[in-house]
Amino acid sequence: MAEADAGFYSDENVRALEERGMDGYVPDPNLARELHTGKRARTIGRNRVRSPELKAMRKKLSSGAGRQMYERRKALVEPVFGVLKQQRGMRQFRTRGPVQVATEFTLATLAYNLTRMFARNQKL
Repeated sequence: MAEADAGFYSDENVRALEERGMDGYVPDPNLARELHTGKRARTIGRNRVRSPELKAMRKKLSSGAGRQMYERRKALVEPVFGVLKQQRGMRQFRTRGPVQVATEFTLATLAYNLTRMFARNQKL
């Protein structure tokens, strides 16, 4: 299962997830607005949905189970980003290049997880 934010939606990304056998929950920006605000996304004229991948994703995320799955992202993933940005000051990476940035992010999330594990063990 893969959940992502609207900035990652593209038909190619959805197809890549399917090719890997992953069940993706990635809204397009219009659907994300609808999911967050409750206001229906407008599809007038040129903006009508023609892509079969987008139609399927919108149908999946509009279902009760799809909404519930996408809501999990808010509780599982977003708090980590918030802590890294606010408490750890990670507003930008100190390194450049995809490999170095991935390494820096991995170290930051590893440190986050270790502090959580330590705090949890202290309560026991």
